[in-house]
Amino acid sequence: MALAVSAAAGAAGVLSRPLPQAAEAAGLQPRPNVVVIETDDQTVESMKVMKTVEERIGDRGVTFPFSFVNFSKCCPSRATFLTGQYAQNHRVLGNVPPLGGFAKFERLHAHNNLAVWLRSAGYRTALIGKYLNGYLSHPVVPPGWSEWDGGLGGSVYDYEINENGKIVHYGTEPGDFKQDVLTGRALRFIGGSAAAQKPFFLWLTYSAPHTNPPDPNPQPPSDCDEAAKPAPRDADAFDTEPLPAPPSFNEADVSDKPRAVRRLPLLSDSEVADVTRKYRCALESLLSVDDGVNRILNRLKQQGDLADTYVIYTSDNGFLNGEHRLPEGKVKPYEESIRVPLLIRGPGIPRGKTAHDLAINADLAPTITQLTGATPGLAMDGQSLLPAALRPRMESGRGLSIEAGDFHGIRTERYVYVDYNSGARELYDLRRDPHQLENVASDPAYGEVRSKLAHQLHNVESCQGPGCRARPRVTLQLGHRSARRSGRRCASNPIRASVTGAGVGGVVKTEYFLAGRLLGDDSRPPFVRVMPPSHGPTAVGIRVSMLDGRRMTINRTIRACG
Repeated sequence: MALAVSAAAGAAGVLSRPLPQAAEAAGLQPRPNVVVIETDDQTVESMKVMKTVEERIGDRGVTFPFSFVNFSKCCPSRATFLTGQYAQNHRVLGNVPPLGGFAKFERLHAHNNLAVWLRSAGYRTALIGKYLNGYLSHPVVPPGWSEWDGGLGGSVYDYEINENGKIVHYGTEPGDFKQDVLTGRALRFIGGSAAAQKPFFLWLTYSAPHTNPPDPNPQPPSDCDEAAKPAPRDADAFDTEPLPAPPSFNEADVSDKPRAVRRLPLLSDSEVADVTRKYRCALESLLSVDDGVNRILNRLKQQGDLADTYVIYTSDNGFLNGEHRLPEGKVKPYEESIRVPLLIRGPGIPRGKTAHDLAINADLAPTITQLTGATPGLAMDGQSLLPAALRPRMESGRGLSIEAGDFHGIRTERYVYVDYNSGARELYDLRRDPHQLENVASDPAYGEVRSKLAHQLHNVESCQGPGCRARPRVTLQLGHRSARRSGRRCASNPIRASVTGAGVGGVVKTEYFLAGRLLGDDSRPPFVRVMPPSHGPTAVGIRVSMLDGRRMTINRTIRACG
């Protein structure tokens, strides 16, 4: 595996300065537009039907295959997007009062969230689509938004939208299909933004592939009751699509799972048929989203704005389709629930790359504020994804917070560890068990790993701001004799790369790189490697793997005497 060591080190130096100055230094636009397109309940597996998103965002940008949400439920997840904070800190812990919902978010964060920060930075801001659960009872235009098209209710026909304070009703004709209406409103905003000569921020939130009324469906198809509703033109597009059946589907043995899962019976044939029907409807509903993305990118290109616009595609949470005997749902610490699509394209972003670092929805607000130069009013728990996008082989070494009302967990590159309020625990070694079939929380062979993860989880549960981004306490030390050649100081060969620091005892593997080329690895201390002779500016890098499953790259450039 190659590692762009010197480039990564250079990016870190550039990105330590605030934008827009940093954007100019990196060759980016200082005042870019930002478009965030978010779906509802979309799995990573379903991306197979999103041809436009894959080709026009992923192939022309960076895909984050290890992207997660902190709290896999609509309102807490969207509150994390708007604050850059984990749910434990923004305190919106559900979809309805008193734990969560629109009213609680407004009480806590109405005047201090991403929209307000961007508006203060001179951006035209737009919310088009679903906002926060409970907004139906409070049809107002929240602070920070210069364009507001907030959906009232989840129905895709016979619904209302608050269009800048005016309640507009849409009926049951094909042209009233909500995803298409939202796309149309987005196109209108983009055109108006171009005329206004201001940078803009658009948060376009489709309701697909979430289960949505009305039932029965007034338009084709007729077989999507209590399921997502496709556009009429996409009816039956996937009526023969097989339901994915990973090893975790209708899991045979759940005796190692928490009580709520242990009590579930195996899915019957009729239940599997119903899951399959709903899965097909969900896929069909996403085709209108993919079409909307295509139309939005076309409009940006026609206006000459695409080159100056960052486009981010993601979902608020994933969804279970029969995995671990769960016929549907989310708010579980399983990959199908917490893992979501994330693709980014824009000025300066490499084309067709895959990022190695972990990402979480708390990272989106820090990314957007860095891109736009907006000043956040909160201590954000996430980190900007721009360094990982610019240098996709970088890994930051942090563990991610995964939480819900009844558990708190941590996700690292290798493990997911969860403590439940009931006292139950789950630990999965994702390298050996990617489908989370074997809970090894009680396995003595994982005792030391469990102890390390429990310690990290304790830190994550109480973290705020920078504390949520803590890296392993190890560093790269380059040993050499100083010399002088042609009047300039340089490092005499050989150069020794050493892993040092207070956390070195937790290192289980170190890989060494020179000029992006893998030299080898060590799996036991001392973690020291003598570099081959080199000349001039030399990029030296390591990737350390920790016992708790975290991975981190460290890069330095040194001038070798030759």
